[in-house]
Amino acid sequence: MYTLIIAIHVVACLILIATILLQSGKGGGLAGLFGGGGTSQTIFGARASTFLTRATTAAAVAFLLTCITLTVLSSRKGKSLLEGKRALTEEVIEEALIDEPILPEPEASLE
Repeated sequence: MYTLIIAIHVVACLILIATILLQSGKGGGLAGLFGGGGTSQTIFGARASTFLTRATTAAAVAFLLTCITLTVLSSRKGKSLLEGKRALTEEVIEEALIDEPILPEPEASLE
């Protein structure tokens, strides 16, 4: 499940990047200074602006939802990678101490 959400997250990122880069500017900023201000010049025509806007919105929503889902899932897994390793090591040590046979102490024969 975790890898599926990561895959969806990566696809949403790529779609979001592509749709933002394909959109034309709205006539402000530096584009207006060099004559690109008033016209809608995209390679897909005038109707592409509504499609690209909707695709950007959908990709942004998918990106935010996957971010929140990944945050919740990673917080449930554990606080640290070392905590699980430390607990496993402690269990192995406890099992080794329990499984160890108890030998009787040798009697001192100094007489």
